Amino acid sequence: QVQLVASGGGSVQAGGSLRLSCAASGRTFSDYVFGWFRQAPGKEREFVAFISRTSVIKDYTDSVKGRFTISRDDAKSTVFLQMNSLTPEDTAVYYCAASSEVTLQRRSSEYFFWGQGTQVTVSS
Repeated sequence: QVQLVASGGGSVQAGGSLRLSCAASGRTFSDYVFGWFRQAPGKEREFVAFISRTSVIKDYTDSVKGRFTISRDDAKSTVFLQMNSLTPEDTAVYYCAASSEVTLQRRSSEYFFWGQGTQVTVSS
């Protein structure tokens, strides 16, 4: 079992930045891959970013490429999502997710463990 606690959300103006954190506990952190997803009001949950065990593989949805950066610190058992140049379209609840293995990292059903979500609100 892996417990995930997401934090770092908040309210910012367009063009601003936030860094989300996802602290993991319960199992060996380095055994897991992680993803960030988001869900805006009235919309389905969508993939945002993925990072492999060794950080060699990173994947981003097109709308955040060049603005968001996913990283992990195995010593701190934490995954980060640095979000720059935020726009109102980034407003959503952001969730971190983990799994020991995924086939399709953009599919939410591939992930077994989920954090509670953190709200990001970007005003124009």
